[in-house]
Amino acid sequence: MKRILSFLLAAMLLASLPGCGKTEPEEPPAQPAASAAAPAPIPEPEPEPAGPEGTNPLTGLPMEPEYESLRPVAVMLNNLKAAQPQLGNSLADIIYEVPAEGGITRMLALYQTLEGEQVGMLGSIRSSRPYYIELALGHDALYVHAGGSPEAYQDLSAWGVDNMDGVNGGSDAKIFWRDKERRKTMDYEHTLVTSGEKILAYLAEGYFPTEHADGYDYPQRFAEDGTPSGGTAAEHVSVKFSQYKTGVFDYDAAEGAYLVSQYGKPYTDGNTGGQVRAVNLLTLETEISQISGDSYGRLRVRTTGEGRGQYFCGGKTVPILWSRKDRNSPFVYRTEDGAPLTLGQGNSYVCIYSPKTGSVTAS
Repeated sequence: MKRILSFLLAAMLLASLPGCGKTEPEEPPAQPAASAAAPAPIPEPEPEPAGPEGTNPLTGLPMEPEYESLRPVAVMLNNLKAAQPQLGNSLADIIYEVPAEGGITRMLALYQTLEGEQVGMLGSIRSSRPYYIELALGHDALYVHAGGSPEAYQDLSAWGVDNMDGVNGGSDAKIFWRDKERRKTMDYEHTLVTSGEKILAYLAEGYFPTEHADGYDYPQRFAEDGTPSGGTAAEHVSVKFSQYKTGVFDYDAAEGAYLVSQYGKPYTDGNTGGQVRAVNLLTLETEISQISGDSYGRLRVRTTGEGRGQYFCGGKTVPILWSRKDRNSPFVYRTEDGAPLTLGQGNSYVCIYSPKTGSVTAS
């Protein structure tokens, strides 16, 4: 029995050993069929750079948040024909144009910030009048001027206006100079200038608070498209201030703004040569009268209370109502039904005139 078991065990071992002859190679595993070359990956588009997260309260446009709470700078600009071109006017967030004595006008140009704007020279700078001061106070602005009427100087002192004076200033006078190039072709009185850089350097010395007090609010609303609903056509607007001065505003659809002209030619910025443009044009009616006994014919202009006007944007116009409770308050604009007026995002040009001596026509 043992012999049988041994025999069977040996047979089993022999069966498990590989054969002596050639062995068939194992079949390699199947390879997947060759596929067409994969297309090159499409590069991801570069993300758009993030815009500023703040909002310019004067224009509704994006701006860096640290500039939102700044007090704007309000600059008195000479607008005599002989003093053209002005400098830095095309970068103003708001331009107020108001008559002065003799039928001339002057501008008050507001800049929410002079930082990073490359504003360059500003001017030429002219003297102050009470109603220009009132307009600056309505924005809690830092006021830049060169001299002023006796009444203006009284008001600057009595109202505690933070101002920089190029004629009777103290340390602030160092931010002004007479431009050599303008002196070659202009009278001396049209050559006084300053610059955004000089103003910022002066303000950095801490003479005035440069931010609004807590709780300050500028109430104006803005929309991407401020074209008034139901407005009538107004692509060509003429604003007559006096026999001496008429402003012309022609709507450019490609620009989305009114291009400004005066004295029969484009109203330009001498720094750039570019024509001044305005997304929003507002014309405000008010009472203007000559100051009794003033030998220079200086004016009194009402900037508070209520009045009527017109709003132009997108080549259309609607009548509006304006109000202002006191000199330290901003203008409030409403439609005729009393709803708050929404302006287009962008700069504004505000013409203040008397319907007794001026007029507005549009077509």
